[in-house]
Amino acid sequence: MPKIGFDNDKYLELQSKHIRERISQFGGKLYLEFGGKLFDDYHAARVLPGFKPDSKLQMLLQLKDDAEIVIAINSDDIEKNKINSNIGITYDLDVLRLIDAFTNIGLFVGSVVLTRYTAQPNALKFEKKLAGIGMKVYHHYSIDGYPFNVETIVSDEGYGKNDFVETEKKLIIVTAPGPGSGKMAVCLSQLYHENKRGTKAGYAKFETFPIWNIPLKHPVNIAYEAATADLNDINMIDPFHLEAYGKTAVNYNRDVEIFPVVDTTFRKIYGSSPYKSPTDMGVNMVGNCIVDDAVVREAAKQEIIRRYYIALCDQRESMGSGTTVHKLDILMKQANLTPANRRVVTAANKKAEETDNPAAAIELPDGTIVTGKTSSLLGASAAMLLNALKRLAGIGDEVLLIPQNIIEPVQHLKVDYLRGRNPRLHTDEVLIVLSICAATSPLAARSLEQLDKLQGCEVHSSVILSEIDTRTFKKLGVNLTCEPVYQVNKLYHGK
Repeated sequence: MPKIGFDNDKYLELQSKHIRERISQFGGKLYLEFGGKLFDDYHAARVLPGFKPDSKLQMLLQLKDDAEIVIAINSDDIEKNKINSNIGITYDLDVLRLIDAFTNIGLFVGSVVLTRYTAQPNALKFEKKLAGIGMKVYHHYSIDGYPFNVETIVSDEGYGKNDFVETEKKLIIVTAPGPGSGKMAVCLSQLYHENKRGTKAGYAKFETFPIWNIPLKHPVNIAYEAATADLNDINMIDPFHLEAYGKTAVNYNRDVEIFPVVDTTFRKIYGSSPYKSPTDMGVNMVGNCIVDDAVVREAAKQEIIRRYYIALCDQRESMGSGTTVHKLDILMKQANLTPANRRVVTAANKKAEETDNPAAAIELPDGTIVTGKTSSLLGASAAMLLNALKRLAGIGDEVLLIPQNIIEPVQHLKVDYLRGRNPRLHTDEVLIVLSICAATSPLAARSLEQLDKLQGCEVHSSVILSEIDTRTFKKLGVNLTCEPVYQVNKLYHGK
């Protein structure tokens, strides 16, 4: 069993209780800016073993009778067809995905706000689509001098010209498909309009990372910097918190930079500010639910190395920058890490050196390392996958789960009919063939039953894998890294 370092049940209880307290603090209505991922938060699950990817959603479900979702999206992002790189779809489609996801679990989505709206053609089309499904749509506009010209921002020429978003609940969760969508501006604009209507509402911020009440250079906080290296987020001690309370708290540069503006905005709207620091604005209770710091530290260190390898491969594939790699190199040094701290790296590269061909390695839940090598029938990743399933099923290495006379017709199909160049089976293909064999082979069936045990396992490949293999490992919940080299030396690497 994987080691647990985080108490998820305690988190659900503490976090929902803390948000209720914050709602009460402001007289019964709170706009909560929700940063990061509301669901499928696999980064948090990796660095905090025991944290469930849907924990934040489960927490909100405890508040669902009082909660309403407002989704913000930057109209310029709609116009440019900006892609959410995590899931490979445009931001406007991601809004529809979010609406479905929230609605399907019983959370009320009240409206969508198109920020930086100038009647862009694609934004108009998207608004029409939303209207067609009965979703309320509001417009927020660019404000001259935002975010620093508070006199203009907090006036009828600033927030005042934005649409007022009609809401029904006590807790208004403002979320978005990605960064730069204007979540904070939506929240503060609402405070301005609520105040003009005689309603006192509050604002708070929910960000899982960095964790404010653990050390600045704790591996979990360094892992957050690693995850956002391309955004140039920097963890830092909150100077406002230190001055106000004489206590150290961790925040990040963007919140520290914007706090004076938020503070001034509160004072201009209400005459005073409820917060003395950006840390005060937060409601995150994650740090209070770490139950085994050693386990969490080790998990976070692995994440830092993974992010380092991802940046190296992105740079190799011309999708990333040397600046990001340089920052991750610094973070690796800060955490006192090298690739050798990731056991599967050493094992995969050693196997590749021994065979003079691509190789892969996986670390199973009990710590056993299993490798796979390239052959005429199977790619290294597919071979490794079969070897891992055999080991988990207690089947000897000498046993062939898939006979050669079954693999060969598949290769014939790939090369001679589908015009493929690589006859070797990919990971998805080997799983399909294995599932067919399972109909008549008890050993194949037993091996397939082990697939769920691969979730959370660490894998490394000595070469950059195809998109097919990468996608298969992602579906299996495997944490994959690759050496930043291609299997073959050519200019075009089709996936």
